[in-house]
Amino acid sequence: MLRVGVADGKRMMTVGKSGRYTEEKVQDGVTLNHFPGSFQIGRKDRLWRNLSRMQSRFGKKEFSFFPQSFILPQDAKLLRKAWESSSRQKWIVKPPASARGIGIQVIHKWSQLPKRRPLLVQRYLHKPYLISGSKFDLRIYVYVTSYDPLRIYLFSDGLVRFASCKYSPSMKSLGNKFMHLTNYSVNKKNAEYQANADEMACQGHKWALKALWNYLSQKGVNSDAIWEKIKDVVVKTIISSEPYVTSLLKMYVRRPYSCHELFGFDIMLDENLKPWVLEVNISPSLHSSSPLDISIKGQMIRDLLNLAGFVLPNVEDVISSPSSCSSSTTSLCCSLPTSPGDKCRMAPEHFTAQKMKKAYYLTQKIPDQDFYASVLDVLTPDDVRILVEMEDEFSRRATIFQHSHHPMGTEIPWQQAQR
Repeated sequence: MLRVGVADGKRMMTVGKSGRYTEEKVQDGVTLNHFPGSFQIGRKDRLWRNLSRMQSRFGKKEFSFFPQSFILPQDAKLLRKAWESSSRQKWIVKPPASARGIGIQVIHKWSQLPKRRPLLVQRYLHKPYLISGSKFDLRIYVYVTSYDPLRIYLFSDGLVRFASCKYSPSMKSLGNKFMHLTNYSVNKKNAEYQANADEMACQGHKWALKALWNYLSQKGVNSDAIWEKIKDVVVKTIISSEPYVTSLLKMYVRRPYSCHELFGFDIMLDENLKPWVLEVNISPSLHSSSPLDISIKGQMIRDLLNLAGFVLPNVEDVISSPSSCSSSTTSLCCSLPTSPGDKCRMAPEHFTAQKMKKAYYLTQKIPDQDFYASVLDVLTPDDVRILVEMEDEFSRRATIFQHSHHPMGTEIPWQQAQR
Protein backbone atom coordinates (compact mmCIF):
# COMPACT_ATOMS: atom_id res chain seq x y z
CA MET A 1 0.00 0.00 0.00
CA LEU A 2 1.42 3.39 -0.98
CA ARG A 3 0.67 6.74 0.64
CA VAL A 4 1.62 10.01 -1.06
CA GLY A 5 2.89 12.79 1.21
CA VAL A 6 4.53 16.21 0.95
CA ALA A 7 7.96 16.68 2.49
CA ASP A 8 10.77 19.12 1.66
CA GLY A 9 8.58 20.57 -1.08
CA LYS A 10 8.46 17.29 -2.99
CA ARG A 11 5.89 14.57 -3.43
CA MET A 12 7.00 11.38 -1.77
CA MET A 13 5.64 7.86 -2.00
CA THR A 14 6.53 5.94 1.14
CA VAL A 15 6.33 2.22 1.74
CA GLY A 16 6.98 1.59 5.40
CA LYS A 17 8.98 -1.25 6.93
CA SER A 18 8.34 -1.96 10.57
CA GLY A 19 11.95 -1.75 11.71
CA ARG A 20 13.05 1.50 10.07
CA TYR A 21 11.07 4.06 12.05
CA THR A 22 13.31 3.85 15.07
CA GLU A 23 16.30 5.14 13.08
CA GLU A 24 15.11 8.68 12.44
CA LYS A 25 12.12 10.83 13.23
CA VAL A 26 9.19 10.86 10.83
CA GLN A 27 8.92 14.23 9.11
CA ASP A 28 5.73 16.24 8.92
CA GLY A 29 3.80 15.61 5.73
CA VAL A 30 4.98 12.02 5.42
CA THR A 31 2.44 9.29 6.07
CA LEU A 32 3.75 5.79 6.73
CA ASN A 33 1.67 2.65 6.42
CA HIS A 34 3.16 1.01 9.52
CA PHE A 35 3.39 1.95 13.17
CA PRO A 36 6.83 1.72 14.77
CA GLY A 37 6.98 -1.49 16.77
CA SER A 38 4.01 -3.21 15.10
CA PHE A 39 6.24 -6.27 14.72
CA GLN A 40 5.42 -6.86 18.39
CA ILE A 41 2.34 -8.66 17.09
CA GLY A 42 3.60 -9.28 13.54
CA ARG A 43 6.32 -11.69 14.64
CA LYS A 44 4.91 -14.94 15.99
CA ASP A 45 7.36 -15.12 18.89
CA ARG A 46 6.70 -11.51 19.97
CA LEU A 47 2.95 -12.06 19.62
CA TRP A 48 3.10 -15.00 22.00
CA ARG A 49 5.28 -13.13 24.50
CA ASN A 50 2.89 -10.16 24.56
CA LEU A 51 -0.25 -12.25 24.86
CA SER A 52 1.42 -14.38 27.54
CA ARG A 53 2.22 -11.18 29.45
CA MET A 54 -1.43 -10.14 29.19
CA GLN A 55 -2.50 -13.57 30.49
CA SER A 56 -0.29 -13.13 33.53
CA ARG A 57 -1.70 -9.68 34.19
CA PHE A 58 -5.40 -10.13 33.46
CA GLY A 59 -5.97 -13.90 33.59
CA LYS A 60 -5.90 -16.69 31.03
CA LYS A 61 -9.66 -16.55 30.59
CA GLU A 62 -9.49 -13.14 28.90
CA PHE A 63 -6.53 -14.06 26.68
CA SER A 64 -7.01 -17.76 25.93
CA PHE A 65 -7.39 -17.34 22.16
CA PHE A 66 -3.80 -18.10 21.14
CA PRO A 67 -2.49 -21.71 21.35
CA GLN A 68 0.12 -22.37 24.03
CA SER A 69 3.53 -21.76 22.48
CA PHE A 70 7.21 -22.15 23.25
CA ILE A 71 10.10 -20.17 21.79
CA LEU A 72 13.29 -22.12 21.17
CA PRO A 73 15.95 -22.15 22.38
CA GLN A 74 14.81 -20.12 25.44
CA ASP A 75 11.84 -22.34 26.35
CA ALA A 76 13.39 -25.74 25.58
CA LYS A 77 13.00 -27.09 29.12
CA LEU A 78 9.40 -25.87 29.42
CA LEU A 79 8.56 -27.41 26.06
CA ARG A 80 10.10 -30.74 27.06
CA LYS A 81 8.01 -30.82 30.22
CA ALA A 82 4.78 -30.03 28.33
CA TRP A 83 5.70 -32.53 25.62
CA GLU A 84 6.19 -35.39 28.07
CA SER A 85 2.90 -34.66 29.84
CA SER A 86 0.87 -35.17 26.62
CA SER A 87 2.40 -37.92 24.54
CA ARG A 88 -0.30 -37.93 21.83
CA GLN A 89 -0.24 -34.16 21.30
CA LYS A 90 0.52 -32.82 17.85
CA TRP A 91 2.74 -29.75 17.59
CA ILE A 92 3.13 -27.20 14.81
CA VAL A 93 6.55 -25.66 14.25
CA LYS A 94 6.85 -22.17 12.76
CA PRO A 95 9.74 -19.83 12.00
CA PRO A 96 8.98 -16.63 13.98
CA ALA A 97 9.15 -14.20 11.06
CA SER A 98 8.14 -16.22 8.00
CA ALA A 99 5.02 -15.90 5.85
CA ARG A 100 3.04 -17.85 3.22
CA GLY A 101 3.48 -21.13 5.11
CA ILE A 102 7.24 -21.23 4.53
CA GLY A 103 9.05 -23.50 7.01
CA ILE A 104 5.90 -24.66 8.82
CA GLN A 105 5.52 -28.33 9.71
CA VAL A 106 3.36 -30.49 11.96
CA ILE A 107 5.19 -33.03 14.14
CA HIS A 108 4.55 -35.46 17.01
CA LYS A 109 8.05 -36.73 17.90
CA TRP A 110 10.76 -34.82 19.73
CA SER A 111 13.30 -36.07 17.19
CA GLN A 112 11.34 -34.26 14.44
CA LEU A 113 12.12 -30.83 15.87
CA PRO A 114 14.23 -28.86 13.37
CA LYS A 115 17.73 -27.95 14.49
CA ARG A 116 17.56 -24.34 13.29
CA ARG A 117 16.72 -21.62 15.78
CA PRO A 118 14.81 -19.54 16.68
CA LEU A 119 11.56 -21.46 16.40
CA LEU A 120 8.03 -21.19 17.67
CA VAL A 121 6.58 -24.54 18.74
CA GLN A 122 2.84 -24.43 19.29
CA ARG A 123 0.12 -26.83 20.38
CA TYR A 124 -1.67 -27.92 17.24
CA LEU A 125 -5.42 -27.26 17.07
CA HIS A 126 -6.28 -30.86 16.28
CA LYS A 127 -10.07 -30.47 16.43
CA PRO A 128 -10.90 -27.68 13.99
CA TYR A 129 -14.38 -26.92 12.70
CA LEU A 130 -14.66 -28.64 9.33
CA ILE A 131 -16.70 -27.85 6.24
CA SER A 132 -17.10 -30.75 3.83
CA GLY A 133 -14.32 -32.47 5.76
CA SER A 134 -11.74 -29.70 5.24
CA LYS A 135 -9.98 -27.22 7.53
CA PHE A 136 -10.19 -23.51 6.85
CA ASP A 137 -9.12 -20.21 8.34
CA LEU A 138 -10.39 -16.65 8.09
CA ARG A 139 -8.44 -13.64 6.85
CA ILE A 140 -9.82 -10.66 8.79
CA TYR A 141 -8.70 -7.18 7.70
CA VAL A 142 -8.09 -4.79 10.59
CA TYR A 143 -7.20 -1.14 10.09
CA VAL A 144 -5.71 0.94 12.91
CA THR A 145 -5.73 4.70 12.39
CA SER A 146 -4.38 5.64 15.81
CA TYR A 147 -2.81 4.01 18.85
CA ASP A 148 -3.23 6.99 21.21
CA PRO A 149 -6.17 7.10 21.45
CA LEU A 150 -6.68 3.60 20.09
CA ARG A 151 -8.97 3.51 17.05
CA ILE A 152 -9.57 0.17 15.35
CA TYR A 153 -11.70 -0.62 12.31
CA LEU A 154 -12.77 -4.10 11.27
CA PHE A 155 -13.93 -4.72 7.73
CA SER A 156 -17.00 -6.89 7.71
CA ASP A 157 -15.97 -8.94 4.69
CA GLY A 158 -12.83 -10.99 4.28
CA LEU A 159 -11.60 -14.28 2.90
CA VAL A 160 -12.09 -17.90 3.94
CA ARG A 161 -9.18 -20.10 2.86
CA PHE A 162 -9.56 -23.88 2.78
CA ALA A 163 -7.02 -26.67 2.91
CA SER A 164 -7.25 -28.51 -0.41
CA CYS A 165 -7.23 -32.02 1.10
CA LYS A 166 -9.82 -33.38 3.52
CA TYR A 167 -8.65 -33.37 7.12
CA SER A 168 -7.51 -36.49 8.96
CA PRO A 169 -6.28 -36.64 12.58
CA SER A 170 -4.02 -39.58 11.74
CA MET A 171 -0.37 -39.20 12.69
CA LYS A 172 0.53 -40.64 9.27
CA SER A 173 -0.91 -37.58 7.52
CA LEU A 174 1.15 -34.94 9.34
CA GLY A 175 3.48 -34.43 6.40
CA ASN A 176 0.63 -33.43 4.06
CA LYS A 177 0.72 -29.63 3.93
CA PHE A 178 -2.35 -29.51 1.68
CA MET A 179 -4.29 -31.06 4.56
CA HIS A 180 -2.92 -29.23 7.58
CA LEU A 181 -2.08 -25.76 6.22
CA THR A 182 -4.70 -23.34 4.93
CA ASN A 183 -2.34 -20.80 3.29
CA TYR A 184 -3.43 -19.97 -0.24
CA SER A 185 0.21 -19.80 -1.36
CA VAL A 186 0.59 -23.45 -0.30
CA ASN A 187 -2.70 -24.91 -1.51
CA LYS A 188 -2.71 -23.27 -4.94
CA LYS A 189 0.12 -25.67 -5.83
CA ASN A 190 -2.17 -28.67 -5.30
CA ALA A 191 -3.55 -30.11 -8.55
CA GLU A 192 -6.89 -30.58 -6.76
CA TYR A 193 -7.18 -26.90 -5.78
CA GLN A 194 -10.46 -25.38 -7.00
CA ALA A 195 -10.77 -21.63 -7.55
CA ASN A 196 -13.96 -19.67 -6.84
CA ALA A 197 -14.90 -16.48 -8.70
CA ASP A 198 -18.30 -15.87 -7.08
CA GLU A 199 -18.28 -13.95 -3.79
CA MET A 200 -21.73 -15.30 -2.89
CA ALA A 201 -20.95 -18.96 -3.68
CA CYS A 202 -19.93 -21.60 -1.15
CA GLN A 203 -17.71 -23.53 -3.52
CA GLY A 204 -14.05 -24.13 -4.22
CA HIS A 205 -11.22 -23.56 -1.78
CA LYS A 206 -11.66 -19.81 -1.21
CA TRP A 207 -14.88 -18.10 -0.12
CA ALA A 208 -15.92 -14.63 0.85
CA LEU A 209 -16.44 -14.23 4.59
CA LYS A 210 -20.08 -13.25 4.07
CA ALA A 211 -20.64 -16.49 2.16
CA LEU A 212 -19.37 -18.39 5.21
CA TRP A 213 -21.77 -16.52 7.51
CA ASN A 214 -24.67 -17.41 5.17
CA TYR A 215 -23.56 -21.05 5.13
CA LEU A 216 -23.34 -21.25 8.93
CA SER A 217 -26.69 -19.48 9.36
CA GLN A 218 -28.32 -22.13 7.18
CA LYS A 219 -26.83 -24.74 9.52
CA GLY A 220 -28.47 -23.01 12.49
CA VAL A 221 -25.24 -21.41 13.74
CA ASN A 222 -25.36 -17.90 15.22
CA SER A 223 -22.74 -16.22 13.02
CA ASP A 224 -23.24 -12.85 14.76
CA ALA A 225 -22.04 -14.39 18.03
CA ILE A 226 -18.89 -15.68 16.30
CA TRP A 227 -18.23 -12.25 14.81
CA GLU A 228 -18.52 -10.63 18.24
CA LYS A 229 -15.94 -13.06 19.60
CA ILE A 230 -13.63 -12.32 16.67
CA LYS A 231 -13.88 -8.59 17.35
CA ASP A 232 -13.04 -9.23 20.99
CA VAL A 233 -9.84 -11.18 20.23
CA VAL A 234 -8.75 -8.64 17.60
CA VAL A 235 -9.05 -5.70 20.01
CA LYS A 236 -7.24 -7.56 22.80
CA THR A 237 -4.43 -8.54 20.44
CA ILE A 238 -3.91 -4.94 19.33
CA ILE A 239 -4.00 -3.81 22.98
CA SER A 240 -1.16 -6.24 23.79
CA SER A 241 1.16 -4.24 21.49
CA GLU A 242 0.02 -0.83 22.73
CA PRO A 243 2.76 -0.11 25.34
CA TYR A 244 5.56 -0.68 22.84
CA VAL A 245 3.99 1.16 19.92
CA THR A 246 2.90 4.23 21.89
CA SER A 247 6.34 4.63 23.48
CA LEU A 248 8.01 4.56 20.05
CA LEU A 249 5.42 6.96 18.64
CA LYS A 250 6.28 9.49 21.34
CA MET A 251 9.98 9.14 20.55
CA TYR A 252 9.97 9.23 16.75
CA VAL A 253 6.64 10.53 15.43
CA ARG A 254 5.64 14.17 15.94
CA ARG A 255 2.11 14.03 14.54
CA PRO A 256 -0.53 11.44 15.49
CA TYR A 257 -1.74 11.24 11.88
CA SER A 258 1.68 10.29 10.45
CA CYS A 259 1.14 6.53 10.80
CA HIS A 260 -1.61 4.07 10.04
CA GLU A 261 -1.57 0.32 9.43
CA LEU A 262 -3.55 -2.49 7.85
CA PHE A 263 -3.26 -5.84 9.63
CA GLY A 264 -4.30 -9.24 8.32
CA PHE A 265 -5.51 -11.46 11.18
CA ASP A 266 -5.56 -15.21 10.47
CA ILE A 267 -8.21 -16.85 12.64
CA MET A 268 -9.33 -20.47 12.91
CA LEU A 269 -12.54 -21.83 14.41
CA ASP A 270 -12.36 -24.99 16.51
CA GLU A 271 -15.06 -27.65 16.75
CA ASN A 272 -16.92 -25.46 19.28
CA LEU A 273 -16.69 -22.44 16.94
CA LYS A 274 -14.28 -20.66 19.26
CA PRO A 275 -12.00 -18.28 17.31
CA TRP A 276 -8.25 -18.75 17.72
CA VAL A 277 -5.67 -16.25 16.48
CA LEU A 278 -3.05 -18.08 14.41
CA GLU A 279 -0.95 -15.06 13.43
CA VAL A 280 -1.06 -11.38 12.57
CA ASN A 281 0.31 -10.16 9.25
CA ILE A 282 1.68 -6.61 9.23
CA SER A 283 1.95 -6.66 5.43
CA PRO A 284 -1.09 -8.69 4.32
CA SER A 285 -1.10 -9.61 0.66
CA LEU A 286 -3.18 -7.28 -1.50
CA HIS A 287 -2.43 -9.28 -4.63
CA SER A 288 -5.68 -10.07 -6.42
CA SER A 289 -5.47 -13.19 -8.58
CA SER A 290 -9.20 -13.77 -9.05
CA PRO A 291 -12.49 -11.86 -9.35
CA LEU A 292 -13.23 -12.86 -5.75
CA ASP A 293 -9.98 -11.26 -4.52
CA ILE A 294 -10.59 -8.13 -6.56
CA SER A 295 -14.10 -7.75 -5.17
CA ILE A 296 -13.14 -8.22 -1.51
CA LYS A 297 -9.75 -6.50 -1.42
CA GLY A 298 -10.73 -3.73 -3.84
CA GLN A 299 -13.67 -2.59 -1.73
CA MET A 300 -11.64 -2.96 1.44
CA ILE A 301 -8.85 -0.70 0.08
CA ARG A 302 -11.42 1.84 -1.12
CA ASP A 303 -12.88 2.13 2.39
CA LEU A 304 -9.40 2.17 3.94
CA LEU A 305 -8.19 5.09 1.81
CA ASN A 306 -11.39 7.01 2.54
CA LEU A 307 -10.72 6.52 6.24
CA ALA A 308 -7.04 7.44 5.95
CA GLY A 309 -7.72 10.95 4.66
CA PHE A 310 -4.75 13.30 4.41
CA VAL A 311 -3.62 16.00 6.84
CA LEU A 312 -1.46 18.85 5.56
CA PRO A 313 1.49 19.83 7.77
CA ASN A 314 1.37 23.11 9.66
CA VAL A 315 2.78 25.98 7.56
CA GLU A 316 5.00 27.32 10.34
CA ASP A 317 6.55 23.90 10.93
CA VAL A 318 7.44 23.41 7.27
CA ILE A 319 8.86 26.93 6.88
CA SER A 320 11.00 26.63 10.02
CA SER A 321 12.30 23.21 9.02
CA PRO A 322 16.08 23.17 8.28
CA SER A 323 15.38 21.48 4.97
CA SER A 324 12.88 24.11 3.83
CA CYS A 325 15.36 26.64 2.48
CA SER A 326 14.62 26.02 -1.19
CA SER A 327 12.42 28.47 -3.06
CA SER A 328 10.11 25.67 -4.19
CA THR A 329 9.49 24.67 -0.60
CA THR A 330 8.82 28.23 0.54
CA SER A 331 6.43 28.75 -2.33
CA LEU A 332 4.54 25.59 -1.44
CA CYS A 333 4.41 26.48 2.24
CA CYS A 334 3.11 29.98 1.64
CA SER A 335 0.29 28.60 -0.48
CA LEU A 336 -0.97 26.28 2.24
CA PRO A 337 -3.72 27.59 4.50
CA THR A 338 -3.14 27.50 8.23
CA SER A 339 -5.73 25.49 10.11
CA PRO A 340 -7.51 27.30 12.96
CA GLY A 341 -6.30 24.74 15.47
CA ASP A 342 -2.67 25.41 14.62
CA LYS A 343 -2.65 29.24 14.62
CA CYS A 344 -1.16 29.41 18.06
CA ARG A 345 0.99 27.11 20.09
CA MET A 346 -0.43 25.55 23.21
CA ALA A 347 0.56 27.45 26.30
CA PRO A 348 2.48 25.54 29.00
CA GLU A 349 -0.55 25.61 31.29
CA HIS A 350 -2.50 23.65 28.66
CA PHE A 351 0.02 20.83 28.74
CA THR A 352 -0.05 20.88 32.54
CA ALA A 353 -3.85 20.61 32.53
CA GLN A 354 -3.73 17.69 30.11
CA LYS A 355 -1.16 15.83 32.19
CA MET A 356 -3.12 16.40 35.41
CA LYS A 357 -6.37 15.22 33.85
CA LYS A 358 -4.77 12.13 32.34
CA ALA A 359 -3.08 11.24 35.62
CA TYR A 360 -6.37 11.67 37.52
CA TYR A 361 -8.30 9.28 35.29
CA LEU A 362 -5.51 6.71 35.10
CA THR A 363 -4.88 6.42 38.84
CA GLN A 364 -8.42 5.60 39.97
CA LYS A 365 -8.56 2.12 41.47
CA ILE A 366 -12.25 1.25 41.08
CA PRO A 367 -13.74 3.22 38.17
CA ASP A 368 -17.47 3.13 37.49
CA GLN A 369 -19.83 4.57 34.90
CA ASP A 370 -20.44 7.78 36.86
CA PHE A 371 -16.70 8.30 37.10
CA TYR A 372 -16.17 8.00 33.34
CA ALA A 373 -19.24 10.13 32.63
CA SER A 374 -17.36 13.10 34.11
CA VAL A 375 -14.47 12.88 31.67
CA LEU A 376 -16.18 15.33 29.28
CA ASP A 377 -17.10 17.90 31.92
CA VAL A 378 -13.89 19.86 31.40
CA LEU A 379 -12.21 19.59 27.97
CA THR A 380 -8.52 20.33 27.57
CA PRO A 381 -7.17 21.47 24.17
CA ASP A 382 -5.92 17.94 23.59
CA ASP A 383 -9.41 16.56 24.33
CA VAL A 384 -10.89 18.90 21.73
CA ARG A 385 -8.31 17.88 19.13
CA ILE A 386 -9.02 14.19 19.66
CA LEU A 387 -12.79 14.68 19.48
CA VAL A 388 -12.50 16.68 16.25
CA GLU A 389 -10.24 14.03 14.71
CA MET A 390 -12.60 11.22 15.65
CA GLU A 391 -15.69 13.06 14.37
CA ASP A 392 -13.92 13.80 11.10
CA GLU A 393 -12.80 10.19 10.74
CA PHE A 394 -16.23 8.93 11.75
CA SER A 395 -17.81 10.98 8.97
CA ARG A 396 -15.67 9.09 6.44
CA ARG A 397 -16.48 5.64 7.75
CA ALA A 398 -18.51 3.14 5.74
CA THR A 399 -20.88 2.15 8.56
CA ILE A 400 -21.89 2.62 12.21
CA PHE A 401 -19.65 3.36 15.20
CA GLN A 402 -19.42 0.60 17.81
CA HIS A 403 -17.70 -0.08 21.14
CA SER A 404 -15.84 -3.08 22.46
CA HIS A 405 -15.47 -3.77 26.17
CA HIS A 406 -11.92 -3.47 27.41
CA PRO A 407 -10.86 -6.38 29.68
CA MET A 408 -9.31 -3.94 32.16
CA GLY A 409 -12.70 -2.45 32.98
CA THR A 410 -12.88 0.54 30.64
CA GLU A 411 -14.40 0.89 27.21
CA ILE A 412 -12.16 1.24 24.17
CA PRO A 413 -13.85 2.95 21.21
CA TRP A 414 -13.43 1.22 17.92
CA GLN A 415 -15.12 1.23 14.56
CA GLN A 416 -16.30 -1.43 12.18
CA ALA A 417 -16.15 -0.45 8.52
CA GLN A 418 -18.35 -2.36 6.13
CA ARG A 419 -18.78 -2.33 2.41
